[in-house]
Amino acid sequence: MSQLSYAKGVTQPPLLEETIGEALERAASAWPDRLALVSRHQSIRWTWAELNAEVDRIATGLLHEGVAKGDRVGIWAPNCAEWAVVQFATAKIGAVLVTINPAYRVSEVEYALNKVGCTVLVTAPSFKTSDYIGMLRELGPNKLPFVRLMVSLGDARHEGFMPWADLRRQSEAARLEAIARTLDRNDAINIQFTSGTTGFPKGATLTHRNILNNGYFTARTIKLTPDDRICIPVPLYHCFGMVLGNLAALTSGAAMVYPGEAFDPRAALEAVQAEGCTALYGVPTMFITVLSQPDLDSFDVSTLRTGIMAGSPCPISTMRSVIDQLNMHEVTIGYGMTETSPLTTQTATDDPLAERVGTVGRVHPHAEAKIVGLDGSTLPIGEQGEYCSRGYAVMLGYWDDPEKTAEAIDAEGWMHSGDLATMDANGYVRITGRIKDMIIRGGENIYPREIEEFLLTHPYITDAQVFGVSDEKYGEEVCTWVIPKAGYDLLPEDILAHCKGQIAHYKVPRYIKVVDQFAMTVTGKAQKFEMRKMMEIELGLADD
Repeated sequence: MSQLSYAKGVTQPPLLEETIGEALERAASAWPDRLALVSRHQSIRWTWAELNAEVDRIATGLLHEGVAKGDRVGIWAPNCAEWAVVQFATAKIGAVLVTINPAYRVSEVEYALNKVGCTVLVTAPSFKTSDYIGMLRELGPNKLPFVRLMVSLGDARHEGFMPWADLRRQSEAARLEAIARTLDRNDAINIQFTSGTTGFPKGATLTHRNILNNGYFTARTIKLTPDDRICIPVPLYHCFGMVLGNLAALTSGAAMVYPGEAFDPRAALEAVQAEGCTALYGVPTMFITVLSQPDLDSFDVSTLRTGIMAGSPCPISTMRSVIDQLNMHEVTIGYGMTETSPLTTQTATDDPLAERVGTVGRVHPHAEAKIVGLDGSTLPIGEQGEYCSRGYAVMLGYWDDPEKTAEAIDAEGWMHSGDLATMDANGYVRITGRIKDMIIRGGENIYPREIEEFLLTHPYITDAQVFGVSDEKYGEEVCTWVIPKAGYDLLPEDILAHCKGQIAHYKVPRYIKVVDQFAMTVTGKAQKFEMRKMMEIELGLADD
């Protein structure tokens, strides 16, 4: 192997060269009577033939409402069967699905819909404390000039909104087949907004070929077959749910199981037990919450075999607990970003335990990965630098934003992640932090991930986040928020005692806060920039 941090994935089997609509037709033909989708909170159970038929009814309905190839159709809803139907129906007619974060408020949804020129929006009436209908009425046609049709899910009728039932039409097979012949696998089919720490969200634009193949190779990596059932408590609006969940199922014949509208640890465990799920997905914080259920042992998780943990770095202790306590002996860790459809590396189900718990695996099939230094050159094996990837999975670009696209994808097609990583001689990648998360204290470069892993060796700490806060003397100081294990009292001085003599003095947190929860995104990622803001206000360090 090369002495440089570069790896190229295998090129067999070949990439799927079809559209998502063609893949659904193939699934309905191959496994017509096999279970395709279970939405437990809606009491819906569909076979592949039934799902395909429902998709065709909605696709026909969209055509009757004048939706054409390339039009943007938004969906603003928590996890539900209709979400998957809209995903597949838009793909069948070549419309571009725009996935709207269920946590968005008025100004955010206004920005997203206008940025990409959404003409149709399918919306839940409400979710948790968000009144979607009320927010959309508040915006009105003046602030949403492109939107000409809004469809509401559920049975209730809302003035100004077409009920979902009215969008369902008698399928027009000949018309759908004629449209299918005009579509290309390289067409844009999905826009997903990526939440940056600064500035407005950017719309990552993905093709059939991008996301269908990522679902396919992810499914192959965890060995999914039509006998498998995937418990999907992660949000569908995000790549994790709609690609690694729905499209992995589509390309393998496995069933999609939605435990509820949003993540709930008990609902996930109940779904695993009731449906005999063989795979479970989640970000590390989700798994930590599941593992901390007081009656975890009362749930039958014996059917679980595999799954994916992704979205943020996974504490090694959590990975070991998932294997031991949830029976997920073939669990994998995946790494990627929305801009790469999402996964570009993943551990294998039979990787040695050390690599499965301590790395994010090796490069995916038909992809390339490298670690580069500040000057852009590929670094020697083992040296820390920025992770970059290239191949079929890289997005077309950010919608209507050539400048940001050029900043992210270089002239040779490499997507720059902004993540720090190392690659070993066998091609295993370790993510060591975010370039922007790096703390510079008095000239010392401090990587939060290293301190977080150390703090998690404390017997009473269940999770930790480390970030920098401004400091007059050193520029930045180390701050940590920690969540204690249930039933344990934890004091800042306990944590200081744990650190003393174990890590370099400049890495020992100056500020320690014991909390019940972190500031989080809806996908379960900790928002360090929010925690930094809150701490700087609390400590009187913020600029007035």
